[in-house]
Amino acid sequence: MTDTPTAAQPNVVIIGAGPAGLTAAYMLSKRGVAATVLEADSVVGGISRTAVRDGWRFDIGGHRFFTKVRPVEELWFEILGPDEFLRRPRLSRVYYRGKFYDYPISPMNALRNLGPVEAVRCVASYLWVRIHPPKDKSTLEGFVAGRFGWRLYRHFFKTQSEKVWGVPCTEIQADWGAQRIKNLSLFRAVWEALKPKRLRMRRHKSKQVTSLIEEFNYPRYGPGQMWERCTELVTAKGTKVMFDSRVTKVHHHGGRAVAVTAAHDGPETRYECTHVISSMPISGLLRAMDPPVPHDVQAAADGLRYRDFITVALVVPEELGFPDNWIYINDPTVQVGRIQNFGRWSPYLVKDGRTCLGLEFFVNEGDEMWTKPDADLIEQAKRELERIGLVEASDVESGYVVRMPKAYPMYDVTYKENVDTLRRWLDANAPNVYPVGRNGMHKYNNQDHSMYTAMLSVENIFGASHDTWSVNVEAEYHEEKQAETEGTEPRG
Repeated sequence: MTDTPTAAQPNVVIIGAGPAGLTAAYMLSKRGVAATVLEADSVVGGISRTAVRDGWRFDIGGHRFFTKVRPVEELWFEILGPDEFLRRPRLSRVYYRGKFYDYPISPMNALRNLGPVEAVRCVASYLWVRIHPPKDKSTLEGFVAGRFGWRLYRHFFKTQSEKVWGVPCTEIQADWGAQRIKNLSLFRAVWEALKPKRLRMRRHKSKQVTSLIEEFNYPRYGPGQMWERCTELVTAKGTKVMFDSRVTKVHHHGGRAVAVTAAHDGPETRYECTHVISSMPISGLLRAMDPPVPHDVQAAADGLRYRDFITVALVVPEELGFPDNWIYINDPTVQVGRIQNFGRWSPYLVKDGRTCLGLEFFVNEGDEMWTKPDADLIEQAKRELERIGLVEASDVESGYVVRMPKAYPMYDVTYKENVDTLRRWLDANAPNVYPVGRNGMHKYNNQDHSMYTAMLSVENIFGASHDTWSVNVEAEYHEEKQAETEGTEPRG
């Protein structure tokens, strides 16, 4: 079966209906182009979906709607409308050795929990690395220790990071830390905490450290509401969103991609195209090329690794919840890495008198945790919740499990070389294929940066020459560029 476009039909195929893919579809629709979106799942939003079980809504990983990229923020409000956003206070803490530490750092809270002797040791450790920096700053361990000192690194970063990645911090590249906590150090964190709140809140977004923000916007019904609405808008303008459509081939000929084939419940459909915007894992994109890529390119695609994700959502009485949006669990005696309180993100995610706690486990697809039956995962989550001292297992009323494959692209020692190999092949053999988003570019982009790569890619289709690979990498280039044009005028 072949879906061949006529002059009046779309000629852009978009792979994936997550934030990047649907942003591309929306921006194309504003230019009068109706695209075809191929989504392997049965829902939109990718990892930014809102999972729904028995009327409970779960945000997979927690998505703050905060950005320094003004076009992205404007697009959020354009798609969803200001009335559907809530302004939410941000509260998060770190659980470590039976105590809760404020995050961002509160000097008095840290001093009280650590004790004066250990606090002095932490400061001395920080001063030491200012004079004697880690020898290898190319790893996550060296990067974080160089920013916070060895003692704070071991207290607050090592266990959490190794839970996320499943390997020692010496095997993860510093690029990940640079993207997640750029511009943040112990001095900066303490300095920001000591400022009056009114001064912190008045700072222009471009000058704020994203990790330290105190308020954020949030859709009433979770992040998936944004992408469900976006789907409605683009389909109303002629875009076709094809669910359960797994891409099996990207056909290329004469130095360009010419069609995409997708399987839907067995039968395959070929979609002719002039351009492809892809948010599927770039490793899978290159493996789908027809004719196949050379062996060295295939090896580079096979060399990219991912980390997968499980949320176990437990329903408890509202009064047994906690005030935080989320808590990091830096305790090696439990496997849970972070716990969300969905009722603190939005009261519309939960039901009256109850809240839902989302325990997050970082796993590898196919491992013991991934294949464990849902009932066993729920029992484990209940035990760990009790062990931490948050809620008694007997107070949990019900539980649900959501699995998310390929949630995080891994920044191991070979990832950059592998991605460069894939990029070179695409540039030479299929320059009309535009990788976008987190997995599409194998970059740990947040939702806003994923959207921005899609926005720039659409502009490139129409003749621009943006370097989408520089988004969220080169000294916040795009955020700073936006700040220059915004000045200091107040925002409505």
